[in-house]
Amino acid sequence: MIQDIAPHTYHNEYKPVAPDENSIILAYENGKSFFRKEDSSDVITLPRFRELEDKVADLYENYIYLFSIDEERFYLIPDLDTALLPGYGFYENRELRYVQPQYISFAVITGYQLWFWYRNRRFCGCCGQPMIHDKRERMMYCPSCGRQEYPVLMPAVIVGITNGDRIICSKYEGRSFKQYALIAGFAEIGETIEQTVHREVMEEVGLKVKNLRYYKSQPWSFSGTLLFGFFCDVDGDDTLTVDHEELSVAQWFDRDKIIGQDNDSSLTNEMMMVFAAGKEPK
Repeated sequence: MIQDIAPHTYHNEYKPVAPDENSIILAYENGKSFFRKEDSSDVITLPRFRELEDKVADLYENYIYLFSIDEERFYLIPDLDTALLPGYGFYENRELRYVQPQYISFAVITGYQLWFWYRNRRFCGCCGQPMIHDKRERMMYCPSCGRQEYPVLMPAVIVGITNGDRIICSKYEGRSFKQYALIAGFAEIGETIEQTVHREVMEEVGLKVKNLRYYKSQPWSFSGTLLFGFFCDVDGDDTLTVDHEELSVAQWFDRDKIIGQDNDSSLTNEMMMVFAAGKEPK
């Protein structure tokens, strides 16, 4: 999956040290990330601070520390004029599912989730005054009313609904992603993640399920979610009643008919391939 970047190590501790000339710059627009894509390949590169040293006067004073991978540090530069970095461009985030090196792809999409949160927390939701960056924690603070806001995670489930040697695969309605996936949905306030599984399955395909087995989790910064993967068995009638506002199609597939995605970045694809191999938790 996209976060499996070993032997590289992701360091999410908030240690806002100053950048140096080799520190990496991340930049974004809505749904797009800024990088250089090598001709006729899937290899991407990112700009470094040294490329702006003679172009931005306050380069080493105006930055937002994000995280580190191994010894490489990643930053945002507020109000960066990306025209100062010729050769780079904005690309749709979905391309990050396929590009290399994988640890850079993971860094870019993780940075997007943080950029999106920072962008939407510029002003206090209580009093409307400008928020400031806390110096000890990854937190935005309102000096006017004292409100504190931390990065938001949206928990969601990925569900492999099984019936013997069959599993339900579906396609989303109205999405740019057109490949098969498993049933998925966001947790609602006041419910456990297990209750989310039951509710989403009933809402999307009209089934009752039992014997929930947790598989694994995945941070999925493309949608700002933390995914929890479960396998479960159909409980009773296996006739599908598809919610076509959410899904364009949903159907039962035999193990040997599973259609995988064209990359291994997602929890959905991994769970589908685990089931196809007969290795899902029983």
